[in-house]
Amino acid sequence: MKPTLLILAAGMGSRFGGLKQIEPVGPNGEAIIDYTIYDAIRAGFGKVVFIIRESFADAFKEKFNKKLEGKIEVDYVFQELDMLPEGFSVPAEREKPWGTAHAILMAEKAIKEPFCALNADDFYGYNAIKAMADFLTESKDENEYSMVGYHLKDTLSDFGSVSRGICEIDENNNLKKIVETIKIIKRGNEVISIEADGSETKLTGMESVSMNIWGFKPSIFKALEEKFIAFLKKEINTPKSEVFIPNVVFDLIDEKMATVKVLETNSPWFGVTYKEDKPHAVNTINSLIEKNIYPNQLQ
Repeated sequence: MKPTLLILAAGMGSRFGGLKQIEPVGPNGEAIIDYTIYDAIRAGFGKVVFIIRESFADAFKEKFNKKLEGKIEVDYVFQELDMLPEGFSVPAEREKPWGTAHAILMAEKAIKEPFCALNADDFYGYNAIKAMADFLTESKDENEYSMVGYHLKDTLSDFGSVSRGICEIDENNNLKKIVETIKIIKRGNEVISIEADGSETKLTGMESVSMNIWGFKPSIFKALEEKFIAFLKKEINTPKSEVFIPNVVFDLIDEKMATVKVLETNSPWFGVTYKEDKPHAVNTINSLIEKNIYPNQLQ
Protein backbone atom coordinates (compact mmCIF):
# COMPACT_ATOMS: atom_id res chain seq x y z
CA MET A 1 0.00 0.00 0.00
CA LYS A 2 1.48 3.32 -1.07
CA PRO A 3 1.50 6.15 1.51
CA THR A 4 -0.60 9.29 1.13
CA LEU A 5 0.57 12.91 1.11
CA LEU A 6 -1.67 15.16 3.21
CA ILE A 7 -1.18 18.86 2.41
CA LEU A 8 -2.33 21.44 4.96
CA ALA A 9 -3.61 24.36 2.89
CA ALA A 10 -6.56 25.83 4.79
CA GLY A 11 -4.76 28.84 6.31
CA MET A 12 -5.61 32.33 5.10
CA GLY A 13 -2.04 33.67 4.98
CA SER A 14 -2.76 36.81 7.03
CA ARG A 15 0.92 37.78 7.30
CA PHE A 16 1.45 37.08 3.60
CA GLY A 17 -1.60 39.03 2.47
CA GLY A 18 -3.14 36.52 0.08
CA LEU A 19 -3.63 32.88 -0.91
CA LYS A 20 0.04 31.99 -0.49
CA GLN A 21 -0.61 28.26 -0.96
CA ILE A 22 -0.75 28.70 -4.74
CA GLU A 23 1.44 31.80 -5.11
CA PRO A 24 3.68 31.24 -8.16
CA VAL A 25 7.42 30.87 -7.53
CA GLY A 26 8.52 28.71 -10.48
CA PRO A 27 9.36 29.85 -14.04
CA ASN A 28 6.00 28.62 -15.41
CA GLY A 29 3.78 29.75 -12.55
CA GLU A 30 4.47 26.76 -10.31
CA ALA A 31 3.72 27.13 -6.60
CA ILE A 32 5.83 25.52 -3.87
CA ILE A 33 3.09 22.93 -3.57
CA ASP A 34 3.72 21.84 -7.18
CA TYR A 35 7.32 20.92 -6.34
CA THR A 36 6.20 19.05 -3.23
CA ILE A 37 3.74 16.95 -5.23
CA TYR A 38 6.33 16.36 -7.97
CA ASP A 39 8.74 15.07 -5.31
CA ALA A 40 6.01 12.93 -3.72
CA ILE A 41 5.13 11.21 -6.99
CA ARG A 42 8.73 10.22 -7.71
CA ALA A 43 9.26 9.22 -4.05
CA GLY A 44 6.43 6.68 -4.25
CA PHE A 45 3.33 8.32 -2.76
CA GLY A 46 0.07 7.08 -4.23
CA LYS A 47 -2.42 9.78 -3.29
CA VAL A 48 -2.49 13.46 -2.38
CA VAL A 49 -5.17 14.90 -0.11
CA PHE A 50 -5.56 18.67 0.18
CA ILE A 51 -6.98 20.14 3.39
CA ILE A 52 -8.53 23.44 2.33
CA ARG A 53 -11.37 25.76 3.13
CA GLU A 54 -14.43 25.18 0.98
CA SER A 55 -14.05 28.69 -0.43
CA PHE A 56 -10.67 27.65 -1.88
CA ALA A 57 -12.06 24.57 -3.66
CA ASP A 58 -12.61 26.03 -7.12
CA ALA A 59 -9.14 27.64 -7.23
CA PHE A 60 -7.43 24.43 -6.13
CA LYS A 61 -9.36 22.14 -8.46
CA GLU A 62 -8.71 24.44 -11.40
CA LYS A 63 -4.99 24.44 -10.62
CA PHE A 64 -4.41 20.77 -9.78
CA ASN A 65 -7.07 18.40 -11.13
CA LYS A 66 -6.09 18.40 -14.79
CA LYS A 67 -2.32 18.53 -14.28
CA LEU A 68 -2.34 15.63 -11.79
CA GLU A 69 -4.79 13.43 -13.69
CA GLY A 70 -3.22 10.04 -14.37
CA LYS A 71 -0.19 10.83 -12.18
CA ILE A 72 -1.52 10.54 -8.63
CA GLU A 73 -4.94 10.13 -6.99
CA VAL A 74 -6.32 13.45 -5.71
CA ASP A 75 -8.86 14.18 -2.96
CA TYR A 76 -10.01 17.29 -1.09
CA VAL A 77 -11.02 17.68 2.56
CA PHE A 78 -12.50 20.84 4.05
CA GLN A 79 -11.55 22.46 7.36
CA GLU A 80 -14.09 24.95 8.68
CA LEU A 81 -14.59 26.55 12.08
CA ASP A 82 -17.92 24.82 12.65
CA MET A 83 -16.58 21.32 12.04
CA LEU A 84 -16.55 20.40 15.72
CA PRO A 85 -17.32 17.24 17.69
CA GLU A 86 -20.90 16.73 18.83
CA GLY A 87 -21.81 18.95 21.76
CA PHE A 88 -19.59 21.90 20.79
CA SER A 89 -20.42 25.07 18.86
CA VAL A 90 -18.30 27.97 17.61
CA PRO A 91 -18.19 31.01 19.94
CA ALA A 92 -19.38 34.22 18.26
CA GLU A 93 -15.98 35.91 18.60
CA ARG A 94 -14.01 33.01 17.07
CA GLU A 95 -12.37 33.78 13.70
CA LYS A 96 -9.04 31.92 13.81
CA PRO A 97 -8.84 28.26 12.69
CA TRP A 98 -8.47 25.66 15.44
CA GLY A 99 -4.93 24.67 14.45
CA THR A 100 -3.02 21.91 12.70
CA ALA A 101 -4.30 19.09 14.92
CA HIS A 102 -7.88 19.96 13.94
CA ALA A 103 -6.84 20.21 10.29
CA ILE A 104 -5.38 16.70 10.20
CA LEU A 105 -8.35 15.31 12.11
CA MET A 106 -10.60 16.51 9.27
CA ALA A 107 -8.90 14.02 6.91
CA GLU A 108 -9.84 10.92 8.89
CA LYS A 109 -12.47 9.68 6.43
CA ALA A 110 -10.18 10.24 3.43
CA ILE A 111 -7.08 8.39 4.71
CA LYS A 112 -6.83 4.70 5.67
CA GLU A 113 -3.09 4.24 5.03
CA PRO A 114 0.18 5.64 6.47
CA PHE A 115 0.54 9.29 5.52
CA CYS A 116 2.84 12.29 5.53
CA ALA A 117 1.34 15.60 6.66
CA LEU A 118 3.04 18.86 5.71
CA ASN A 119 2.43 22.54 4.96
CA ALA A 120 1.42 23.75 1.50
CA ASP A 121 3.63 26.85 1.63
CA ASP A 122 6.87 25.21 2.83
CA PHE A 123 9.49 23.71 0.49
CA TYR A 124 10.86 20.51 2.01
CA GLY A 125 13.03 19.02 -0.76
CA TYR A 126 13.07 15.59 -2.41
CA ASN A 127 15.34 13.89 0.13
CA ALA A 128 12.98 14.77 2.97
CA ILE A 129 9.94 13.55 1.04
CA LYS A 130 11.75 10.32 0.04
CA ALA A 131 12.85 9.69 3.63
CA MET A 132 9.21 9.96 4.66
CA ALA A 133 8.01 7.63 1.89
CA ASP A 134 10.60 5.02 2.89
CA PHE A 135 9.70 5.26 6.58
CA LEU A 136 5.96 4.99 5.95
CA THR A 137 6.48 1.99 3.67
CA GLU A 138 8.87 0.14 5.97
CA SER A 139 7.56 0.89 9.48
CA LYS A 140 4.98 -1.68 10.60
CA ASP A 141 4.32 -0.42 14.15
CA GLU A 142 0.99 1.44 14.13
CA ASN A 143 2.19 3.67 16.97
CA GLU A 144 5.59 4.53 15.48
CA TYR A 145 5.46 7.95 13.82
CA SER A 146 8.17 10.17 12.36
CA MET A 147 9.23 13.71 11.57
CA VAL A 148 11.98 15.37 9.55
CA GLY A 149 14.19 17.73 11.55
CA TYR A 150 15.92 20.84 10.20
CA HIS A 151 18.48 23.14 11.83
CA LEU A 152 16.75 26.18 13.29
CA LYS A 153 19.15 28.66 11.66
CA ASP A 154 18.19 27.33 8.22
CA THR A 155 14.48 27.97 8.76
CA LEU A 156 14.29 31.65 9.73
CA SER A 157 12.93 34.63 7.80
CA ASP A 158 14.78 37.90 7.23
CA PHE A 159 11.49 39.76 7.36
CA GLY A 160 9.81 38.90 10.64
CA SER A 161 9.36 36.41 13.45
CA VAL A 162 8.54 32.72 13.01
CA SER A 163 7.11 29.96 15.19
CA ARG A 164 9.09 26.74 15.49
CA GLY A 165 8.80 23.45 17.36
CA ILE A 166 12.21 22.90 19.00
CA CYS A 167 13.07 19.23 19.56
CA GLU A 168 15.14 17.11 21.91
CA ILE A 169 16.29 13.77 20.45
CA ASP A 170 17.59 10.66 22.22
CA GLU A 171 20.50 8.40 21.24
CA ASN A 172 18.20 6.27 19.04
CA ASN A 173 17.01 9.27 16.99
CA ASN A 174 13.64 9.20 18.73
CA LEU A 175 11.95 12.45 19.66
CA LYS A 176 12.02 13.08 23.43
CA LYS A 177 10.41 16.47 23.71
CA ILE A 178 9.11 19.25 21.52
CA VAL A 179 8.43 22.84 22.54
CA GLU A 180 6.39 25.16 20.32
CA THR A 181 8.30 28.44 20.40
CA ILE A 182 6.04 31.18 19.11
CA LYS A 183 8.34 34.11 18.32
CA ILE A 184 11.88 33.56 17.01
CA ILE A 185 13.85 36.25 15.18
CA LYS A 186 17.24 36.83 13.58
CA ARG A 187 19.16 39.77 15.04
CA GLY A 188 22.42 40.16 13.20
CA ASN A 189 24.21 36.85 13.63
CA GLU A 190 22.12 35.91 16.66
CA VAL A 191 18.97 33.80 16.93
CA ILE A 192 16.60 35.07 19.63
CA SER A 193 13.42 33.65 21.15
CA ILE A 194 11.07 36.32 22.53
CA GLU A 195 8.64 35.19 25.21
CA ALA A 196 5.12 36.52 25.76
CA ASP A 197 6.37 38.72 28.63
CA GLY A 198 9.05 40.29 26.39
CA SER A 199 11.97 38.38 27.89
CA GLU A 200 14.58 37.04 25.46
CA THR A 201 16.53 33.79 25.18
CA LYS A 202 19.54 33.37 22.90
CA LEU A 203 19.52 30.17 20.86
CA THR A 204 22.42 28.48 19.06
CA GLY A 205 20.64 28.12 15.71
CA MET A 206 21.64 24.45 15.54
CA GLU A 207 18.56 23.23 17.41
CA SER A 208 16.58 20.56 15.58
CA VAL A 209 13.18 21.93 14.71
CA SER A 210 9.97 20.53 13.35
CA MET A 211 8.90 22.19 10.12
CA ASN A 212 5.56 20.41 10.28
CA ILE A 213 6.50 17.44 8.11
CA TRP A 214 5.19 14.41 9.96
CA GLY A 215 4.77 10.72 9.22
CA PHE A 216 1.68 9.17 10.79
CA LYS A 217 -0.31 5.96 10.78
CA PRO A 218 -4.14 5.97 10.87
CA SER A 219 -3.95 5.35 14.63
CA ILE A 220 -3.22 9.07 15.04
CA PHE A 221 -6.83 10.03 14.32
CA LYS A 222 -8.25 8.58 17.54
CA ALA A 223 -5.59 10.42 19.54
CA LEU A 224 -6.27 13.66 17.68
CA GLU A 225 -9.97 13.47 18.41
CA GLU A 226 -9.38 12.85 22.11
CA LYS A 227 -6.83 15.66 22.40
CA PHE A 228 -9.00 18.07 20.42
CA ILE A 229 -12.03 17.43 22.62
CA ALA A 230 -9.90 17.99 25.74
CA PHE A 231 -8.62 21.23 24.18
CA LEU A 232 -12.14 22.46 23.42
CA LYS A 233 -13.33 21.77 26.96
CA LYS A 234 -10.56 24.01 28.27
CA GLU A 235 -9.92 26.61 25.55
CA ILE A 236 -12.99 26.93 23.33
CA ASN A 237 -13.78 30.44 24.61
CA THR A 238 -10.22 31.72 24.12
CA PRO A 239 -10.53 33.41 20.68
CA LYS A 240 -6.97 32.83 19.42
CA SER A 241 -6.18 29.50 21.04
CA GLU A 242 -5.07 26.63 18.78
CA VAL A 243 -4.09 23.02 19.21
CA PHE A 244 -0.83 22.28 17.40
CA ILE A 245 0.34 18.89 16.13
CA PRO A 246 3.66 19.17 18.05
CA ASN A 247 1.72 19.50 21.31
CA VAL A 248 -0.33 16.40 20.55
CA VAL A 249 2.78 14.45 19.56
CA PHE A 250 4.59 15.45 22.74
CA ASP A 251 1.62 14.36 24.85
CA LEU A 252 1.60 10.96 23.14
CA ILE A 253 5.33 10.54 23.72
CA ASP A 254 5.00 11.60 27.35
CA GLU A 255 2.13 9.15 27.85
CA LYS A 256 4.19 6.41 26.13
CA MET A 257 1.44 5.99 23.56
CA ALA A 258 3.73 6.57 20.57
CA THR A 259 7.34 6.93 19.46
CA VAL A 260 8.52 9.41 16.84
CA LYS A 261 11.59 8.70 14.73
CA VAL A 262 13.49 11.84 13.69
CA LEU A 263 14.58 11.43 10.07
CA GLU A 264 17.81 13.08 8.98
CA THR A 265 17.98 14.79 5.60
CA ASN A 266 20.19 17.20 3.70
CA SER A 267 17.25 18.70 1.83
CA PRO A 268 16.98 22.48 1.68
CA TRP A 269 14.01 24.12 3.39
CA PHE A 270 12.40 27.48 2.82
CA GLY A 271 8.99 28.97 3.41
CA VAL A 272 6.89 31.87 2.24
CA THR A 273 5.54 33.48 5.40
CA TYR A 274 5.77 37.11 4.26
CA LYS A 275 5.49 38.76 0.83
CA GLU A 276 9.15 39.70 1.19
CA ASP A 277 10.06 35.97 1.33
CA LYS A 278 8.90 35.40 -2.24
CA PRO A 279 12.04 36.67 -4.08
CA HIS A 280 14.19 34.27 -2.04
CA ALA A 281 11.83 31.42 -2.92
CA VAL A 282 11.96 32.31 -6.63
CA ASN A 283 15.77 32.55 -6.58
CA THR A 284 16.11 29.24 -4.75
CA ILE A 285 13.85 27.43 -7.20
CA ASN A 286 15.79 28.89 -10.14
CA SER A 287 19.04 27.74 -8.54
CA LEU A 288 17.70 24.19 -8.11
CA ILE A 289 16.61 24.17 -11.76
CA GLU A 290 20.07 25.35 -12.85
CA LYS A 291 21.57 22.44 -10.87
CA ASN A 292 19.22 20.04 -12.70
CA ILE A 293 17.52 19.04 -9.47
CA TYR A 294 14.20 20.04 -11.06
CA PRO A 295 13.26 20.40 -14.71
CA ASN A 296 12.37 23.85 -16.02
CA GLN A 297 8.89 22.52 -16.74
CA LEU A 298 7.45 20.10 -14.18
CA GLN A 299 5.93 17.01 -15.79
